[in-house]
Amino acid sequence: MVKAKAAIRNLTGLHLRPAGVLCNKALLYKSSIHFTMGNVSANAKSVLSVLGACVKYGDEIEFICDGEDEEDALKAMIQVVEDGLGE
Repeated sequence: MVKAKAAIRNLTGLHLRPAGVLCNKALLYKSSIHFTMGNVSANAKSVLSVLGACVKYGDEIEFICDGEDEEDALKAMIQVVEDGLGE
């Protein structure tokens, strides 16, 4: 299991479009990919779960990846957030 934190830079937070970008990236990996924010946990492979976390601009989330390609998955998740989630 590997973990890393990233801050959300999108001014509108994780609304439907960036949540979809995040989920599509996560679905490319076999590992389980979740993130936490405070006491909220979300499955990064589920749009509804990501939207339910109510992540806003400036929030820091911690990705937790576990599985055979966990290192690559974690790097990809951090990179997609740093790249602005398609916005």
